[in-house]
Amino acid sequence: MKEKENKFLDGINIFKECYRYNIKLWQCPQFLFLIMGLLIVITAVVSYLIGTKYLVDPRIVALIVLIITSFLFVLAFIIVHSFEKLAQANRIKAEFVGIVSHQLRSPLSNLKWVTTLLLDESISKEEKTEYINLVKENTERMMNLISDLLIVSKIQENQIIFDKKEISLEKITEEAISSLSSLAKASNVEINLEVKNNLPKIKTDPDRIKAAIDNLLSNAVKYSNGGGEINIKISKKHNKIKLKIIDNGIGIPEEDQEHIFKKFFRCKNAFKYQTQGTGLGLFIARAIIEKAGGKLNFKSRKEKGSIFWFTLPIKK
Repeated sequence: MKEKENKFLDGINIFKECYRYNIKLWQCPQFLFLIMGLLIVITAVVSYLIGTKYLVDPRIVALIVLIITSFLFVLAFIIVHSFEKLAQANRIKAEFVGIVSHQLRSPLSNLKWVTTLLLDESISKEEKTEYINLVKENTERMMNLISDLLIVSKIQENQIIFDKKEISLEKITEEAISSLSSLAKASNVEINLEVKNNLPKIKTDPDRIKAAIDNLLSNAVKYSNGGGEINIKISKKHNKIKLKIIDNGIGIPEEDQEHIFKKFFRCKNAFKYQTQGTGLGLFIARAIIEKAGGKLNFKSRKEKGSIFWFTLPIKK
């Protein structure tokens, strides 16, 4: 209850909202709405005074005032909503530049450092091999970031293409687990897969669905809080296949849950455990699942873990 009250107070705090959007007071949507609200009240009062002076029937006066006020409120809402979208776009653009710059600066600095060392003729062959592996790792980090940004661009322009094939969700999940085995081992996390017998195949894009599972599973591993178990369950539910990922990690604070699928959003507690990350994984995963005709949802408690699940229609 206290968190909801704080959230409400934050919503009506005009100065805090302007600071969040990083814009001046007179450009802030909440401030504009307040000003337009005052103008509407003044207009309603003036309309009433003029109406009572020139019209005899008070009901007609009240009706005219009501119509004018309603029209102005709708107009004010549309204008302020448009300004709010522009303010959000401005904030997201600033966040985008900051996040991408941070994500690229680290691997580029590493590459510069490793390249300098590789030019040193005194280093041994074993050291060169180690440095070359570092080059490969940092190059992959940059390629993954660029790949995510390209996918986001396609999603926003509604240009994401599905190459539909008949696939086994179990096999796709096993491939995702295999590709994350090194990360899981380094994080001291055990991944278990439980699959119901005789699951039907589905018709969808295997690469896209694997990307969605990769994003969900990698989050579960990265935020496992130093170890534990991740249980993946695949089952048939009516005319759909359901995949559920259960972890006992750091969880998602309640105040962050409504923003979890937004671009570039990362939970406050995530920074304590994992500094790397763009905040694009869940946005991409949900877009892919919805494009495939399914739904992605979750439930979570801070420090208790999370459950993410999605459903996909079964091929008829």
